[in-house]
Amino acid sequence: MSGRLYGVGLGPGDPELVTVKTARLIGEADVVAYHAARHGRSIARSIALPYMREGQVEELLQYPVTTETTDHPGGYQGALDDFYAGCAARLAAHLDAGRTVVVLSEGDPLFYGSYMHMHKRLAHRYPTEVVPGVTSVSAASAVLGRPLVERDEVLTVLPGTLPGEALAERLRGTDSAAVMKLGRSFAKVRDAFAEAGRLDDAWYVERATMGGERVAPLKDVDPEGVPYFSLALLSSPAERAFVPESVSEPVPEPAPAAAAGEVVVVGLGPAGRPWLTPEAQDALATATDLVGYGPYVDRVEPNPRQRRHRTDNRVEAERARHALELAGEGRRVAVVSSGDPGVFAMASAVLEAAADFPDVPVRVVPGLTAAQVVAARAGAPLGHDHCVISLSDILKPWEVVAERLSAAARADLVLAIYNPASRSRTWQLPAARDLLLEHRGPDTPVVIGRAVGGPDESVTVTSLGELDPAAVDMRCLLIVGSSTTRVTGAGVVYTPRRYP
Repeated sequence: MSGRLYGVGLGPGDPELVTVKTARLIGEADVVAYHAARHGRSIARSIALPYMREGQVEELLQYPVTTETTDHPGGYQGALDDFYAGCAARLAAHLDAGRTVVVLSEGDPLFYGSYMHMHKRLAHRYPTEVVPGVTSVSAASAVLGRPLVERDEVLTVLPGTLPGEALAERLRGTDSAAVMKLGRSFAKVRDAFAEAGRLDDAWYVERATMGGERVAPLKDVDPEGVPYFSLALLSSPAERAFVPESVSEPVPEPAPAAAAGEVVVVGLGPAGRPWLTPEAQDALATATDLVGYGPYVDRVEPNPRQRRHRTDNRVEAERARHALELAGEGRRVAVVSSGDPGVFAMASAVLEAAADFPDVPVRVVPGLTAAQVVAARAGAPLGHDHCVISLSDILKPWEVVAERLSAAARADLVLAIYNPASRSRTWQLPAARDLLLEHRGPDTPVVIGRAVGGPDESVTVTSLGELDPAAVDMRCLLIVGSSTTRVTGAGVVYTPRRYP
């Protein structure tokens, strides 16, 4: 089985600008190959060295010529063609032996990179992947702190080896430009900028992000000693709009707009960031204040620019008023709830209190409810008509709870039961089970979902007759099936869509 070929971009020179993927591939490779001039020193290898390991095979691909003449019968190009063919054969031998080969390339492998000559000769014969890198053009723009292009502007990338007249013509007809491969071509390139009338706007960048980095106006650079690793950059015309024409008169700052406060009641879902909707993530990210029951606030990643207001679980009304008062001061407040804020949670409390704050806008951002998540873990027990009931009798009398349980049971609805038990409420669940057994068979499926979405999640399928109230606490949600709810041999619970 053949090995795999990777062409990896190392970026412009700073080893910290190597991508995570390229660093990993370099470290895992059996063979690391890199090009160098006749002196044998490889800039690519020096960039990759922090990610290489002992014991790797290194293939130095040393050019026979660079700019000098040659007596090769095919001339300069013939010498290079033979060189590339020989290099490809050396790498193919490793690939045939099943070795992973990484070819290093400064910048991006397919952007004026030497790797492309290997790619053209090997990629159709072996599994190959190209990993992009930061180009020298991007690096030069970043070093200068000047944008390349904006809106509909056109960027032209040119090799400095083009004839001077061709360079000048291209420079006249573009908004922005990068001219690569300066070196011995520098004087010609500078003359082309002057002929195009663009010299005063052009910049010179040498060894961007590397040791010896140099930046200067192109017109001020001495042609002597300009290296190959340099370029001329004509940045976006729009960048000049960022520089004031005169600083003699300070520009007055605009008057601050009146602060616009808001309360957003956000559903966090059952647990963790993967359960958050994009809308909820945006509301949390843009908030200046987070308000909620302590454990729910703690589920939101800390942000030092935000204030966090943690409260006890039994002060919903006070919590809602506090959030509205903060919004009245111009704060953007996110009131957080587990699950969906409109299901036995904070949305109602906030909207009730909002009657006293008519100028404060309130939005409700939905979240995944516990009933939905437990149902999904079990299968599809809510696949037909169902209802949602809380067994808590703190805010309503037990007589109302009992009447609604009996009515739902008589109607043969699937029940999702919230707040089934707590340390102080232990008798309600046995009483509810007895009420349901008056209308449902003891073999009716029951799903107990505990801490679903968390690390100690559990989902148990039992029956109404076998339901043990001692196994249920406040972190649980129960789903009691209807007469049509089924349990498969694999333990999947579902309620058919059709009713007999």
